[in-house]
Parts: sequence; C-alpha cells; structure tokens
Amino acid sequence: MSLVDLSKQVALGIDIGGTNTKFGVVNHRGEVLEKGNIRTDAYPTVEEYIDALYEAVHPLIESHGKNKNFDGIGVGAPNANYYTGTIEQAPNLPWKGIIPFAELMKAKFGLPCTITNDANAAAIGEMLFGAARGMKDFIMITLGTGVGSGIVAGGKLIYGHDGFAGELGHTIVKPGGRKHWSTGSEGSLEAYASATGIAITAKKMRAEFPESMLTQYPEEAINSKTVHECALKGDPISIEVFRYTGQKLGEALANFVMFSSPEAILLFGGVIKAGDFILKPTKLHMERNLLPIFRNKVKLVFSELDEADAAILGASALVWEK
Repeated sequence: MSLVDLSKQVALGIDIGGTNTKFGVVNHRGEVLEKGNIRTDAYPTVEEYIDALYEAVHPLIESHGKNKNFDGIGVGAPNANYYTGTIEQAPNLPWKGIIPFAELMKAKFGLPCTITNDANAAAIGEMLFGAARGMKDFIMITLGTGVGSGIVAGGKLIYGHDGFAGELGHTIVKPGGRKHWSTGSEGSLEAYASATGIAITAKKMRAEFPESMLTQYPEEAINSKTVHECALKGDPISIEVFRYTGQKLGEALANFVMFSSPEAILLFGGVIKAGDFILKPTKLHMERNLLPIFRNKVKLVFSELDEADAAILGASALVWEK
C-alpha cells in the first residue's frame, strides 16, 4: 500500500458505555475527523440499538467514504470477547445473555467488525496513537468509575484462552478487605483505586476526621473531583485519601510488574487528574514492593490520549491492530 493510499484509509470507532455510545471516523494518524453519540440505554433490544446506531453513523460513512476507504469498524464494549465477537453477560448493558454483536454489525453495515472490551481497546489505542508508540511490553490501567486494564506483551494484547484475560482491577489487593459493590468480592483493586473506591475512602476518612474540608460537602457530593479540590487547598485528609489510594495501587502494580516485566505502566482516566497526589505514592509503593531486579526499570506515565476521544481512538485502532 502506498503512502497516498494509506492517507485515504479510515475506520469507524465505537465505544459502548452503559448509558451512552460514542462513535467517530478516525484516520491512520489518530485524528477524529467527525464524531457523534447516541443513548445506549434507550433501546431494549440489541437489534433496535444497532438500527439506531446505523441511522446515526450512516451519514458519517457517506460523507467520509466518498474520497476515502473504510477499513472496518472497531468496537470497545463491556464484557466483549475479541475471539468470538460477542458481548457476554454485560451487567451494565440493557441486553442480557450472549450477544453476537460483531456478526450483527457486519450484517447491518456491510463492513468487517472487530470487538474487544473497552480497556483492551484503550491499550491498543495507546500503542498506535499514544504514549506507548514503539513499545512492545506495557500495561494500560484505566482509573475511572471502575479499574480496567490491558496487558501488551511482545507487541500483542494478552487475551488468554477465552478472550477475557487482563481483569487486573478485580485482582485481590487486600484479602478480606472492602466488599465490592457489584461483584461481592472482598479487597479487589477496583474497590480502592477507582473513582468509586476513592469516594468510599473519602467518606470513611471524613467521618473519622471532622476537621477535614471534606465535611463542607454533602455526602452525595463526595467524589474524586471534590477530594482533589480539597487536596489542592492543602487539606491533609484529602491528601491522605490519595496517598492511601496510591499505596494500594502501587502495591498492586508491583505484582503486575513482576508478572510481565513491562517497559511502562500507563495510567488513564478521570482519577489521574489528581496528578502527583496519586502518582507519587503509587510510584513509591510500587518500587518498595518490587524485587531488586525490577526496581527503577518501569516507567509510570500518564496517557497521552485526549480523554474525550480516547475511547473512540482505541476502538478504531482495533481495525488496524495486527
């Protein structure tokens, strides 16, 4: 393929969330040429959803397909299986059971469709367009409402034998610890290092330390954003919330490093807006818990992808990932 041909290649990236679906047309340079969204939860059946998605996306395909070639569709979705093209038992989607999503998309759009879970898509996007360009061994950790992850080894994403490998957010970091609000497991990384986990930690700490600035907020307003605001104002309890979160995250990352010896761990998601409040304790406790042969070898860096477009970029990258 010539460089001229390459410049005309585009893909459709679709990110399916429990509430909203984002989509966009992306070129080989990782530029989102046009984007849009629809509600995910407005359609009780997957067939109705795909019909609505087609109506919303088709004008983009028409306008960008005149002088360009669509290579395919990439989809990031909860509980999506790369091997089978299915979405399986996704707890936050309206369609239950095992959905042959890639097959249904191909039939409707007439384009090849590749699907994986949203965190894996983010890792591939980072490898093609972001801070992991040129890296063959890295781990992507997404810190949002939950904790997602994608593990790349030897330039390939690790899917495991069944397509579901890489659920590092559900590994146990404190046996018998905090009960997860959804899975019921006790002491998982997600229960501590996600935005949801940070809010739980903050509520507990402000109850113990009424002098904290956090007590100025009503219970329902306590989240990672308000904790960050208080930390910036010098509130020691809010700073301690992030230190504790960073400790739990760093201890977990040490285990992940000793498992796959990555060149870097990339952190992505709303939680990283806290910057050094969370990065410094994370790095400290990661290094503290590593064997000497692993110490000071692994870069801990923030994602370079624009948060607003990262999900679309990651999904579109699936089309070109080999």
